[in-house]
Amino acid sequence: MEKMDVQRQPIRTLDDFVLGSARFAVPDICHLERWNNRIINNLLYYQSNYFLSFLTVLGIVGFFQTFHLFLGATVVTLIFMGFVWAAENQAPIRQLRRNHPSLALGAILGASYLFLTVLGGVSVFLFGIAFPILLILIHASVRLRSLNNKFENKLESIGLKRTPMGLLLESLGQDQEAGS
Repeated sequence: MEKMDVQRQPIRTLDDFVLGSARFAVPDICHLERWNNRIINNLLYYQSNYFLSFLTVLGIVGFFQTFHLFLGATVVTLIFMGFVWAAENQAPIRQLRRNHPSLALGAILGASYLFLTVLGGVSVFLFGIAFPILLILIHASVRLRSLNNKFENKLESIGLKRTPMGLLLESLGQDQEAGS
């Protein structure tokens, strides 16, 4: 299969992202697979908006706590890279990543939190890294998908498009099978 270049998703309008035309609903927690699909598809569709939101909160926290933010980002990155490496080389971890993605993400953030507790950067970690991730996951959980969202996700799921969020989700074991 030919390797494709990674493409950046466009920034969605504020109207589509959170204002007028945006539709929100509490997810049905009885159907975890549908909820997971909604999250994955919204993460793919709004990835540029989420990235900008994340950078905005990170910038605000970084302005006030530069060293601790850098320390927190380094720890989370190293732990994430270690998890991806372990998942590629250890079958039980690969299976955990595939079958329990929320647990895997929780393990990465929990390990980062524990390590940063020892180093003293807990508050910066919580507000600079974990809080934006929480906001992104809440939005992805409650935002209902539009027709354009479904079309864009289908392009990604059949391999016509490769995006940064698609690669991140793939490294967490959430392949594009949820693109429906």
